Amino acid sequence: MGFRTDISERQRRFGDELRRLRNSAGLSSAEIGDVLGMKSPAVSHTEAGRLGLNLERLDLWLDTCGAHDPEYRAGLIAMCKSNGKGWWTEYRPHVLPAALDLAEFEAAATGFSSYQTHLIPGLLQTKAYSEVIHEYAESKVEFRRRRQHVISVEDAPNFHAVIHEAALHMTYGGPGVMRDQLNHLIEMARLPHVAIQILPFDCAVYASTDTAFMVMHGPHSRLDTVLLENPHRSTFLGDPEGVAAFRRKFDRIKGLALPPLDAASSGPSPAFRDSWGMIQHVRYKLLGR
Repeated sequence: MGFRTDISERQRRFGDELRRLRNSAGLSSAEIGDVLGMKSPAVSHTEAGRLGLNLERLDLWLDTCGAHDPEYRAGLIAMCKSNGKGWWTEYRPHVLPAALDLAEFEAAATGFSSYQTHLIPGLLQTKAYSEVIHEYAESKVEFRRRRQHVISVEDAPNFHAVIHEAALHMTYGGPGVMRDQLNHLIEMARLPHVAIQILPFDCAVYASTDTAFMVMHGPHSRLDTVLLENPHRSTFLGDPEGVAAFRRKFDRIKGLALPPLDAASSGPSPAFRDSWGMIQHVRYKLLGR
C-alpha cells in the first residue's frame, strides 16, 4: 500500500488516537510493531495518517494497549473502515479541504455544542444570510445548505448553540435578511433536539468569549473534536486535554447565557429575561429600519 499524499483530518485523528494509546501503554513503535508484524517505520507512518491499517491489526493494537471500552473501540473501527466518501465528495473541486473534513466529522457526530461571536452558526443560517457571508459563491452556499441536513433529518443529533448578542445586531445583507434570519432561529428552536441561547452584552463575567468554536461529539468522549474558526483557516483539535478545556468553556458560557429560546412561549415575563425575549427585541428594532 502506498503512502497517502492528501491526509484527511479523520485519517490524521485516527493516527493520533493510535499513537496516544501506544504511548499510554508505554510501548515503543518497535514493540507494538512486533505484536502487529509491522516494522517501526510503518508504525510511525500509520500514526501520522500516511498509511492505513486493516481491522485485524487494529484489534491487536487496541487489545495490546488495553483499549477495551466498546464505544471507543467501535468509534475507532468506524474511522478505520471509512473511505471518507459522502455527499461532500462532489464538492471537492469547489470548497477547501477543511470544509470537506468538517462535513465528514459532522456526518459522524452524535451531537454538537456551538458558540459563535459575530455570526449566526452555519448550521442555522438561512440561504440569504449564507449568500452574504460567502459573497454569493453559489457552490459554497449550496455546500452549507447541504451541511445543514445533519440537524434537520429524522433522529438528528442534539444541537446546542450559544450565540453572542453581537451576532444578532450584525445586519449582514440588510434588515430584511436579518429579520428572516432571526425568524429562522425561532423556527429552528421548535425542533426538540435544538437549543439556542443568547449571551447578552451585559454579561458581567469574563469567560474568554472571543473565539468561535464547535465541539462535535463522537461516539465516545475521547473521540470528540473541536472546530476552531478564524478568518484565515479552520483548525481541528482532538487532543483530550484541549477538547476537555473547550467542553468546560462551553458549559461555562452556557451557564452565563440567557435561558434557552422557547418558541412555544407566548413571550417572556416582564420580570424575566430570556433568549426568546432578546431575539424578539432585536427583531422588532429591525422592523423600523
